[in-house]
Amino acid sequence: MKVKVLYFASLREQLGCGSEDIELPPDSVTLGALRAHLIARGGHWQSALAEGRPVRMAVNQDMVARTQTQQVAIKAGDEIAFFPPVTGG
Repeated sequence: MKVKVLYFASLREQLGCGSEDIELPPDSVTLGALRAHLIARGGHWQSALAEGRPVRMAVNQDMVARTQTQQVAIKAGDEIAFFPPVTGG
């Protein structure tokens, strides 16, 4: 299953890329499983996307609550975005 993954702002800088097409293993069918798959790459991926980090996520431009990532299914062709929280003042 192939999905498009986008990285924004400081995540893009940390990871050294703004987007990639990823072929996921069959067991990575939720947003949480995708995040775990990326963390398993180690290095910058592990530190940038680690559980507990305030990373926001969206599937096909719909925001997903942090508590729902294990329940949100992803399918071939989906666009998943990762970005840090935005602060304003």
